[in-house]
Amino acid sequence: MKNFRSSPEVNAGSMADIAFLLLIFFLVSTTIPKDSGIARILPKPCPPDMPCNIEMNERNILQIAVNETGELFVNKELLALENLQDLIVSFIDNNGDKSCSYCLGEQDLKASDNPNVAAISIDVKATAPYKHFITIQDEITKSYEVLRIRYAKNTFNKTPDELSESEMKQVRDAYPFRISEATIQ
Repeated sequence: MKNFRSSPEVNAGSMADIAFLLLIFFLVSTTIPKDSGIARILPKPCPPDMPCNIEMNERNILQIAVNETGELFVNKELLALENLQDLIVSFIDNNGDKSCSYCLGEQDLKASDNPNVAAISIDVKATAPYKHFITIQDEITKSYEVLRIRYAKNTFNKTPDELSESEMKQVRDAYPFRISEATIQ
């Protein structure tokens, strides 16, 4: 008779349990980075039977352009980025005052009639650095925030955080966010 030696066997029955517990541990303990971007509410589509082109007086449009090297032009004049916020605030809130504080030569004729009709047009070269586009968007958002905070303090004697929903709607209606974006090839 031959003597067969049996080799010791490893019980692999609990290996699946261990792998499952490790999988659950890593799923629970892993943090997934939150996507970041620019928070914007897109306009509703134009109804088929309605005219969707709005006629605007050219003086109510602040034209911002960025070329391929990232240079900033406002109404076709070169501007330093650090001056953009003040220029936007003055443009939107000057109510057609031709002696505006931001004027760059001929731009005093480009002052908006009032904040409800003021619009900002951004034209960006497709090859422009993306960070410049984001910086300009941030400056526009900060400009509207400055105007809305000022309006809330003057009208309600409150900060925007203290406003009710109807008061906040009134602030947004006083300074509507009007922006047009285009990419130039």
